[in-house]
Amino acid sequence: MSDIEAEDEFQDAQEFPTSSTSMDLDTAIMESRKAIYYFFNNDFDQARKIMEPWAHSSMYHSLGTSVFLFLEAMLTFEQKDIEKASESLKQCINVCSKHRKHTTITQNIGKIVKKTNYGAYTIEEVHAELCYAESLLLKSMLTFVEDETLVSFVKAGLKIRTCFLSYKECLTILNNRKWENEIQKVHFESGVRMGIGTFNLMISLLPARVIKLLEFIGFSGNKDYGISELEAGFAERRGLRQILCVMTLLTYHLYACFMLSHEDGDLDWCEKALDEELNSYPNGVWFLFFKGRLELVKGNIENSIEWYEKSWKSQTIWPQFHCGCYWELMWAHCIKQQWNEAAEYATKLAEESKWSRTIYIYQKAAILLMKNPNTEDKYIIDDLMMQAPTYKQRIAGKSLPFEKYIVKKVERYFAQKKKLILPVFELMYLWNLFNIIGKRRDLILNMYKKIEDEEKELNSTLKTDYHADNEALILMLKGACLRQMGHHALSEHCLKQVIELDKFIKEDTYLVPYATVELALLAEDQEDTQTAASYLEDAKKNYTGYLLETRLHFRTHSDIMRLNEKKMEDLISNKQENRIQQQQKENVVVNSVINEDSNSNSKVNAKFRNSSIVTSL
Repeated sequence: MSDIEAEDEFQDAQEFPTSSTSMDLDTAIMESRKAIYYFFNNDFDQARKIMEPWAHSSMYHSLGTSVFLFLEAMLTFEQKDIEKASESLKQCINVCSKHRKHTTITQNIGKIVKKTNYGAYTIEEVHAELCYAESLLLKSMLTFVEDETLVSFVKAGLKIRTCFLSYKECLTILNNRKWENEIQKVHFESGVRMGIGTFNLMISLLPARVIKLLEFIGFSGNKDYGISELEAGFAERRGLRQILCVMTLLTYHLYACFMLSHEDGDLDWCEKALDEELNSYPNGVWFLFFKGRLELVKGNIENSIEWYEKSWKSQTIWPQFHCGCYWELMWAHCIKQQWNEAAEYATKLAEESKWSRTIYIYQKAAILLMKNPNTEDKYIIDDLMMQAPTYKQRIAGKSLPFEKYIVKKVERYFAQKKKLILPVFELMYLWNLFNIIGKRRDLILNMYKKIEDEEKELNSTLKTDYHADNEALILMLKGACLRQMGHHALSEHCLKQVIELDKFIKEDTYLVPYATVELALLAEDQEDTQTAASYLEDAKKNYTGYLLETRLHFRTHSDIMRLNEKKMEDLISNKQENRIQQQQKENVVVNSVINEDSNSNSKVNAKFRNSSIVTSL
């Protein structure tokens, strides 16, 4: 959609509030669409001006204002921004509650024996239920960071459950209400599909034991159903939440799949979706960013750098968004082993981002270690290593797993006389970037050569207390590289050596279960599903208490689900093949009988003909 077309479409929306104290639903939806257009074209101030004046009375204006403040809080991670977003969401929940259908206790009990007449709901009450569910979801997510205590986590969990039930109610309304206004239904339907789809997708990604617990308290999740609902919400471009559906799917395919599994998302779908969205929002910071990510995961590192820089430079109102681009640019340059450029972005992150300074500071030190540091660099590295643990956070009384891993690595750095083995390659493996590097033969070869050089150096030095740990790390990285290069036998040899070092590893015990999962992926690459499943079960059941355990559990859950799907497909395929073979055998028998009958008839006919000849003679 061009700028002129967009302006024409929104020309009837109210630019400023009138003297009235209320706003009708159609106008509120129209103004929300206008605000969305401005927001995703980087005109954040104009979007806010449309929403804020009516935030105290209109549910859509209140929700829009809250969404903008929520995103800002998530980007800055500043306490004042979190509190501001929290207050806005409280107001939004109150506004939505005033418009919702109010039922008595008797009516609620009556729902058990009598179906609710959703036709009796006004259109405002229907949309209020949806806006209430959305605002409750945002509030629960904010609660996780608003107050880092166990009580807050419990509160957030209860809010999410209430939100889930509200979305289910909305789905029932959608399917059972007689809709007089098609446009109002389209906007409502896009929100229901977005909510139901997101819940199903999120829950399906969790480990099996967590899913069982959630199902016990009423949650359910189906990945395919979730994706289909979000895709349906995206396909209906008139829907108000269409853009949220596409944002959720892009996040899933381009981030969640890489973080929580060992497989690519649907990159073809992402390509088509981004082409459409960039046509509508050519300078939109979000879609430029996702385009950069798409190019990165496809292995087009140079193109990804260009798109990330476009995203970063497309707006200045939210400088915190730049940090997301810095993070991606840092890894893009690390993949290309351009250590100076990577160090520049690592520095920006350490100075400007509030998310996890422990991670950012350690990553900068690790990058500097990779480039054969001079004396000045060594002083900087020492200072960074001493700083990193001081910023460690605790949420609900527990340290973040990746920060715990970094604290251990810092201790190892000083214990090994200020040395670490390929620290950035180790981070890249843990962030699952080898799947991306493996798509470029030149990049994976450069990495492999660097690993071999480090292996030669390790073997030429005196053994230390951590020799087995360092040897296992190198073998793990070698095995992972060789798998990406298609050298299956060599990869298997390296990974099995890691497992053999299990009893000798002093600290890096995570390497053994991770190597076991890598062997499973290697078997899967060779279409040996049974062996792959066996390795995954070993990794799941035989190892515990190691660093980054939860991260691997998420990925193995996804791997097991994928293998089960393949087994089911193979089973169906085998059944079909057996049916075809059986049919072919039956056809052979039938043809044989037919041929025998035909031969018999031929003999009879011949005999008959001969007898006829004799008789005639």
